[in-house]
Amino acid sequence: MKNRNRFGFLLSLTTICYLLTTALCGCGYTTRSMLSGKYRTIYITPFLNKVDITQESYSENKYRIYRPMLETDITRRVVNKYLFDGNLKPVKEELADLVLKGELVEYRKDPLSYDANNTDVTEYRINVYVNLSLWDRKENKLVWEENRFNGNYSYFVRTSTINPGDNVVVVSENTAVNNAIEDLARRIVERTVEQW
Repeated sequence: MKNRNRFGFLLSLTTICYLLTTALCGCGYTTRSMLSGKYRTIYITPFLNKVDITQESYSENKYRIYRPMLETDITRRVVNKYLFDGNLKPVKEELADLVLKGELVEYRKDPLSYDANNTDVTEYRINVYVNLSLWDRKENKLVWEENRFNGNYSYFVRTSTINPGDNVVVVSENTAVNNAIEDLARRIVERTVEQW
């Protein structure tokens, strides 16, 4: 009987130790970069504006518009997002392990919902599309490339008359554009460091 109690006590103690060890070690999830150790720095080339403003307007592209200096805002926000993330340090091109090249190819403002009379837009979505390529500078080798990479943000310009009880936050177009660029920058950094 004494041995059985001692065995039960040891089994319970072992189980508790196992559970504590498992809890302390976690499930193997990490927020560290998936980049190899040879990549520590990055140079972000200034984004180029490749939006074709000379195209004729037709029904499919009537929501494509031009916004001055958008490529400059994207470049600045991407650099800041890399600084904030900390996995890759933005540096001068000659010191960089990686070089990110990007070009703005489209800016859209698409209507999402209308008022009860279907006459006025109550909600829009801003979409910012860029083409990206990431290069290993030392080996002059393409690491990855993404075309029409997207950042977006939906926003209300007025409260809906269809569901007037909804709690809707109305924001300006400038705020929405800034939020879309922030979303784009976040996605670019995630694409670079997480490499899914």
